[in-house]
Amino acid sequence: MSVELLDTTRFHGFRVRRQIAGKTYQEYFSLKENGKRLRGAAKAAVKQQAEERDAVLEKLQSKAKEEAAKTALFDKDGKVRGILFRMKTEKSGTRTPVFQIGIMSSKVGKIVNTTVSINLHGLEGAWQKAVDFYVDHKNISKRSKTYKDLIAAQPSKAALDSMKKDRGAVAPKKAAKKAASKKAAAKKVVAEKPAAKKAATKKAATRKAATRKAATKKAAGKAVAKKTAGKTAKKAAKAKK
Repeated sequence: MSVELLDTTRFHGFRVRRQIAGKTYQEYFSLKENGKRLRGAAKAAVKQQAEERDAVLEKLQSKAKEEAAKTALFDKDGKVRGILFRMKTEKSGTRTPVFQIGIMSSKVGKIVNTTVSINLHGLEGAWQKAVDFYVDHKNISKRSKTYKDLIAAQPSKAALDSMKKDRGAVAPKKAAKKAASKKAAAKKVVAEKPAAKKAATKKAATRKAATRKAATKKAAGKAVAKKTAGKTAKKAAKAKK
């Protein structure tokens, strides 16, 4: 309770004060009558009035807190803020439906992320896991009304099928474009191979011709040297005679 006994030169009595939706509510219940202080049963009766009024304000305060919490957790369409449906592209290129959770965690004091596969757990099971992760990091009791509201906010199968269709429509185009690029690259490689092979063959033939030319030149050089040596030998023989 927020019932407080005040005893000052200006006021003697009970004050009821609560903050509701950012506004301060406070009311005063005097314990003076005709300049005299109330005691006993009269004082107890005034206190009861103050407590009854505080109980009314407490209900309004709780309701306002619930509404504020609901606004923080749900958008205007009733969808849970922080839990999104999306099509996840796996490494294999397959697109699978998942619930993606990305929220500021009250538990660890930082943003946390995870995904839950709908194909693996089913729609209801995946939503249950997503909400359990959500409330664990938001410090929301599973016994609270908020938890029940979160579970009740599960998207319908029809809604998910519609989103799956819309979000999956882009994928085939991208896949087709990627396949076309790969096909064009393959064609380019195939087209380049004969040209490369022809160039290599031509290069090899050129090198072979150059080798033959060098061998011929070498052989000619040897023949000239042999002939020269023969002439020199004959001259030497004549000179000796």
